[in-house]
Amino acid sequence: MLLPALPRTPLRSSEQPAIDTPFGPLTFVTTIGNTTLPLRPDEQFQLPGDRTVSRWVTPGARVELLLTPHDPALDPEHWGPLAGCRAAVWRIDALTPLERVRFSAGLPEGTGGGYDGGQALAAITVEDETTRLTVGGSDEEAICQAADAGEVPRRWAALIDEVHDHSSSTWGVDYGDYHGMSWTLPPLEAGDHCELPVVAAWAPAADESANTWYAVMPSPTALLTQAAAAADTALAGER
Repeated sequence: MLLPALPRTPLRSSEQPAIDTPFGPLTFVTTIGNTTLPLRPDEQFQLPGDRTVSRWVTPGARVELLLTPHDPALDPEHWGPLAGCRAAVWRIDALTPLERVRFSAGLPEGTGGGYDGGQALAAITVEDETTRLTVGGSDEEAICQAADAGEVPRRWAALIDEVHDHSSSTWGVDYGDYHGMSWTLPPLEAGDHCELPVVAAWAPAADESANTWYAVMPSPTALLTQAAAAADTALAGER
C-alpha cells in the first residue's frame, strides 16, 4: 500500500486519475495479461494536501496510483524556476504469478515529442513556442537498480545484462510515438511488488537551463518520502 500511515478520505465518485499539463492530461493505464484495467479506479481517496490515491483490485493483483505535487528542489543558481511539477507513483502487488504487466503514461494523441532519456532515466520532452514539458521515469537500468531499495523484486537486479542486450528480453520501456511511455515488467511472483515513478515538469521554452529534465529524476522512495512529509505539514496546518 502507498503511504499507509497517512489518513485518507474515500471520495464518493472516482475519476480517471491524470496530471494536468499545458499539453493536455497525462493519463495512466495498467494492463495485466490481456486485460486492461478500467480508466476509473475501483476506489479513490483524498490525502492531506492536493494528493489522491486510486486503487484497482483484481483476482490476481492490487494496483495503486498516487498523484502528488512535487518539488524537485532545483538550485536557483543553476536552474530557472519551473512553471509546474507533479508526480505519480504506481504500485502493483501481485497476489498470484503475473507473466505480463504493462503500465503506461500518455499525453493526448497528436502530442508529438522526442526522446530525452539518459543514464537510468526514461524521458520524453514536448515543446512549442511557449512551453517545454518533460515527462520522465525509470529506464531498464534504473528498474534493475531499484532492487537494492526494495522498490522492485530483488531478483530483478540480475536482469541488468538484458539492459544492454535486448535480443532475448521481453520487458522494458516503449516510447511509442513519443507522446508517452509504457513499461512492460519482468514476470512477478505471488507476494512481489513493484513501484514506478512518473514525473511531469514544465517551464517556459525560453529557459535554456534544462530544468525540466533535471526535475524528473527522483525514485519512487524519494517521491513517497517528500509526499508524506508535505502531507504531514498540511495536516499540522489544519489543526
